[in-house]
Amino acid sequence: MIELVWLIPLFPAMGFLFNGLIGRWYNLDKRIVSWVACSVLGLSFLFSILVFSSLLRLPPDARAAVPDKVLFDWIVSGGLKTVVGYKIDPLSIVMAMVVSGVSFFIHIYSVGYMHDDPGFTRYFSYLNLFVFMMLTLVLANNFLLMFVGWEGVGLCSYLLIGFWFERDAPANAGKKAFVVNRVGDFGFLLGIFMIFAHLGTLEFNEVFAKAHLLNPVTVTLITLLLFVGATGKSAQIPLYVWLPDAMEGPTPVSSLIHAATMVTSGVYMIARCHVLYSMAPVSMAVVAIFGAATAIYAASMGLLQFDIKRVLAYSTISQLGYMFLAVGVGAFSAGIFHLMTHAFFKGLLFLGAGSAMHALSGELDMRNMGGIWRKTPITFWTFLAATLAIAGIPPLSGFFSKDEILWQAFSSPHGHFFLWVVGAAAAGMTAFYMFRLTFVTFLGECRASAEAKKHIHESPPIMTVPLIILAVLSVIGGCVGIPHVLGGRNYFHEFLAPVLGGHPEGVGHASFSLVKMAYAGGGGMGGGGSVNWELILMVISVIIALIGISMALYFYILKPDVPKRLAQRFKTLYTIIFNKYYVDEIYQASFVDSSKKISNFFWREFDDGVVDRTVNVVAGLVLWWGRVLRKIQTGYVQGYALALILGAVVIMIFLMK
Repeated sequence: MIELVWLIPLFPAMGFLFNGLIGRWYNLDKRIVSWVACSVLGLSFLFSILVFSSLLRLPPDARAAVPDKVLFDWIVSGGLKTVVGYKIDPLSIVMAMVVSGVSFFIHIYSVGYMHDDPGFTRYFSYLNLFVFMMLTLVLANNFLLMFVGWEGVGLCSYLLIGFWFERDAPANAGKKAFVVNRVGDFGFLLGIFMIFAHLGTLEFNEVFAKAHLLNPVTVTLITLLLFVGATGKSAQIPLYVWLPDAMEGPTPVSSLIHAATMVTSGVYMIARCHVLYSMAPVSMAVVAIFGAATAIYAASMGLLQFDIKRVLAYSTISQLGYMFLAVGVGAFSAGIFHLMTHAFFKGLLFLGAGSAMHALSGELDMRNMGGIWRKTPITFWTFLAATLAIAGIPPLSGFFSKDEILWQAFSSPHGHFFLWVVGAAAAGMTAFYMFRLTFVTFLGECRASAEAKKHIHESPPIMTVPLIILAVLSVIGGCVGIPHVLGGRNYFHEFLAPVLGGHPEGVGHASFSLVKMAYAGGGGMGGGGSVNWELILMVISVIIALIGISMALYFYILKPDVPKRLAQRFKTLYTIIFNKYYVDEIYQASFVDSSKKISNFFWREFDDGVVDRTVNVVAGLVLWWGRVLRKIQTGYVQGYALALILGAVVIMIFLMK
C-alpha cells in the first residue's frame, strides 16, 4: 500500500481536470461537479490513511528508511538531476492526512455554502487544484518539486482569494497576496540555488546527508533565505499583511488557506529542513524571535477588530507565530503537533463563522450580530468547542499542543525565559479575543437588522456535519500527544521521532538561573526533582487562559459599557491598534506609492524621453530618406534608360583613366 502514495495527489488533480475542462465546457449539473470534487478528496484522504496504516505497522527505525516513490526523471541537465518523486515518512504522511482530511470536510461544507454561486464549477476546480498543489508540496522528495507546489498554492490562493473578481476588494486582495508572496519566494528560491551550488543536489536525502560539508556561514545564510520564503507563505512579520485581506474570498477558502494548507507550508518546510536549521543556531534564534514577536503582535490586533473573519485571520497569524516559536527552539515535533490541532479548530472556526454569516444573510460585523445561539445551536456549540481548544483549555486539543510549545520555549537548549513570557502573554490575549468573538457573535442581545432577524436559521446538514466532525477532532485530537507529566504517552512524537528526533530536554541558557538553582541538588525538569516545573508552567498557562476568558466575560457580557469607556480613556492607543499599527499605510507609502513614482519617472523620462524618442527619430530618418529616394522612382522608362546610359558613361570614363 505504501507504493500507492502517488495516488494521494493524483486524485485532486483528476478532479481539477474533470471539472475545469469537461465541467465548464459542457456546463455540467452542480450535483455532478460537487460529487466529483468531494469524491476525489475523499479518495485522497482514504489513501493517506492507508499509507499511514502501512507505515505504522513498520518498526519505528524503518519508518524513516522507506525508499522514496520515484515516478520518472524530470530535469536532467549537466550536474542537475531532479525527479518527480514522493517522500514516504511519518512527517510527510501526517501532513498528507491533515491536508486531505481537513480539505475533504471543507469541500463538503462548500457544496452548501456556494450552492447558489454562478461560479460553482470554477470554484471547485480551483479548490481541487489547490489541494493537488499542497499535497505536491508536502509529499515532494526534493526542493525543486516542493517549490512547484509552493508556487502552485500561491497561484491558487490568488485565484481563490480573488474568486469574486467582479468586485474591486477581492481582486485587489488576490493581487496583494500574490505580490507579497513573490517577495518571500524570491528568498526561498535563492536558498535553493545556494543548496545546489554547494551540494550539487536538490534531493532531500542527499542534501541532509551532505549537510555536514557546509560551513557555518553558508548554512546560516541558506536557512535564513529559506526562512524568508516561510515568512511570506506563513504570514510572519514583516510579510503578514496579505493574510487579513485574504478574507475577501469565500469563507470556505479562508478556512482552507488558514487551517491546514498554504499558511502552514513554512512551518512544514522548516521542520523538513531541521537538519540544516540544527546546524545554524543563529537562524534558529531568528525563527524563534520572529515567531514569538508575530504571535503577540498579531494577537494584539485581534483584540479590537469587529470583522469576524479578520479576527480569525489575525488569530491564524498569531498561531503560526507559535508554530515558528516551536521550530525555532528545536521542538520540531511540537510545531507539527500544533499545526495538526490548529487545522482542526481553526478550520472549524472559519466554517462556524461562515455558518453564522449564513444565518445572518452574509453579515460580517460582530456589532450587528449577537443572540443567535438558540436558533443556531449546532453552529454555536461547535464554535464554542473550537474556541475552548484554541484558548488552551484542558483537555481539548489546543491545550496539549500549545502547552508543549510553551514548555519547550522555556526548557529547550534553544529556548529562553523571555520567549516563554511572550508566548504565555499571547496565549492570554488569544483566550480573551476569541471569547470576545464568541460572546459578541452568539450571546447577548441580537443587534441584527429587522429583516435579518426574520431569516436567522441553522445551516443545512451538509454544512453542519463537517462542523460536528471537526468539533470532535478539536476535542479529542490532542489525545495522541498527552505529556508524560500527566501520566500520558506522546504517541505523536514517537511516530515523528524517526524523522525529527526526540524533542529537546533540559533548560538552556543561564538566563533562568533560578530554575537551575532549584535543581542544583539533582532531579530533572520533568519530574524527579523537588519542583516539577513543567506541571507548574502548565497550571500557569491554564490560569492565564482563564483570566483572559474571565475578562472577556466581564467586558462583553456583564459590563458591556466598559470597553467603550476604556477606548475613550486610551484613545490614542486604541486608535493605533484598531488601525493595525498603520502598517498597511506605511507599506503603501514606502513601497507601493514609491514604486509607482519610480515607475512613472522611468515611464516619462526614459521610456517616453529616451526609448520612444529614439524610435521616433529613427523612424523619421527612414521616412525622410524614403521621400528622397522616392523622387527617382518616376515610373518613366526613358528616365531609367537615361540613368543607365549616364551610369555606363561614368564607369567607362573611370576605367579609361
